[in-house]
Amino acid sequence: MPTYHAPLRDMRFVYHELADGDALAGLPAFREATPDIVDAVLDEAGKLARDVLQPLNRSGDEQGCAYENGVVRTPEGFADAYRQFREGGWTSLACDPQYGGQGLPNLLNFMVEEMICASNLAFGTYPGLTHGAYRALHAHGDQALKDAYLPRLVDGSWTGTMCLTEPQCGTDLGLCKTKAEPNGDGSYTVSGTKIWISGGEHDLAENIVHLVLARLPDAPAGTKGISMFLVPKYLPNADGTPGARNAVNCGGIEHKMGLHGSATCVLNFDGAKGWLVGKPNKGMRAMFTMMNMERLAVGIQGVGLSEGSFQAAVAQAHDRRQGRALSGTKDPDAAADPIIVHPDVRRMLLSMRAYTEGMRALGGVVAKEADVADAHTDAARRQAASEFVALMTPVVKALCTDLGFEVVNLGVQVHGGAGYVRETGVEQFVRDARIAQIYEGTNGIQALDLIGRKMPEHSGRQLRRLFHPIQSFIATHEADEAMAEFVQPLAKAFGRLQTATGYIAQEGLKDQESAAAGATPFLRLMGLVALGWMWARTARIALDRQAGDTSGFYAAKLATARFFMARLLPETGALVSEIMSGKGPVMDVPDEAFALSA
Repeated sequence: MPTYHAPLRDMRFVYHELADGDALAGLPAFREATPDIVDAVLDEAGKLARDVLQPLNRSGDEQGCAYENGVVRTPEGFADAYRQFREGGWTSLACDPQYGGQGLPNLLNFMVEEMICASNLAFGTYPGLTHGAYRALHAHGDQALKDAYLPRLVDGSWTGTMCLTEPQCGTDLGLCKTKAEPNGDGSYTVSGTKIWISGGEHDLAENIVHLVLARLPDAPAGTKGISMFLVPKYLPNADGTPGARNAVNCGGIEHKMGLHGSATCVLNFDGAKGWLVGKPNKGMRAMFTMMNMERLAVGIQGVGLSEGSFQAAVAQAHDRRQGRALSGTKDPDAAADPIIVHPDVRRMLLSMRAYTEGMRALGGVVAKEADVADAHTDAARRQAASEFVALMTPVVKALCTDLGFEVVNLGVQVHGGAGYVRETGVEQFVRDARIAQIYEGTNGIQALDLIGRKMPEHSGRQLRRLFHPIQSFIATHEADEAMAEFVQPLAKAFGRLQTATGYIAQEGLKDQESAAAGATPFLRLMGLVALGWMWARTARIALDRQAGDTSGFYAAKLATARFFMARLLPETGALVSEIMSGKGPVMDVPDEAFALSA
């Protein structure tokens, strides 16, 4: 069975050295985020993940959630773990002190979320969605709603959900049919059915706060007629305690291939009482406040599962003995050498490590900029950070979940036949990771968002928020001989990205289908270049600090950076060829060719 130890040294490297998270403590909003506080939080989160959450991961998967007569019970141990989680203040980490939060950065919160996801992703869905609901309500709710609900979302006594999908609509929310009728007293009556609602019903918290997309009676068609409503499971009493049961009920739970400990519910709103969040017909704007943070968080899920799988694979590679090293026997006193001596096993382990640590670095840099966008005192700096985060959100979501799925599959491969059976525990990573490529917007949707919205916005200004720093880094270090093995591959891959960007932009003006046919490989291309930038920056730091490092940390960073540049970044060449092949290979196949033969 896998065990989990939080990668604290690497997290501290990303926070303090690569992303310069310590600079956030200079902002009034994050003055408590001093290095000693950050390190203490990481230490305690690692203990929570190791001692409380990870021991429930397999049992939660095997037991799953139970549904009976509208009541959902989470796996044994989850309720007590959630109590410890809430009492430890983990739900309030990155929340506004005005409502009981600790006011710490998203960068730190994302690292804690990675530990939760690595140790027990199913458990992590409950507080993760609650934080998204908190952000949406904090940004768009009126003061009365915020005063009534935010303190309880922050302290975790109430949890939150996001209710978007209906039987007839998923991504195309313009087809939403749920209705909201005004009651004349500021409240609304909400009626409709929502499906695939994570955490829609459970036994962890006193109350559940649903953020529901619905239509007002006079709403225009399509997404322009969507509003957001807050609908609690229990209507609060005057003193804020849960009161009468609202007319929202769970009609069943989904039976999924993974995340068995996360309740995915059908919710029926049968004339439930709710309140408008934000302005009428502006629900999509409010929803994206929640959705965009959730998309970044889902990317972090990919990182967490990758780390958990990597740790299990490393342990297996040291423990499993099979064959002899091709360069000569390494352990003559044993019947066979450990499989870590074999080149293909090392290739898999290094791929897992390079992707996982690269994704952690990229996620950290984006999270730091999200904090800057939220709290910097200079408006121009906030805008620049906001545009960078907007550009990178679909990349982080899609790249980190795609690579996460590749990494956990490599983890199974390292285990061989043992990886294919449940007792080993690593096949659960594969089943749990698969959903991350789908929910919060499929990765194909992320790619279309990248080329259709983020690239052209403000005449390409968002794109320049990534391109200019990479160009500057290359220009600064291209004459440094010690950096040549890192800068030259990055420069070549960046040139390919520039070529593909020009092609996508030109094709998009002439033929949207042609641009769309290259969207997914383009997102991966941009993501790999961004990872290359992270590894080149990492190499620069490691070169400067390796002298006297007896732990071998920086030497390992340099070795992994070399592997990434030599073995993984060259994929960018194939990707640019795929993109520039145009839409013909995809769209010229007639529909009839997909018909099933008799």
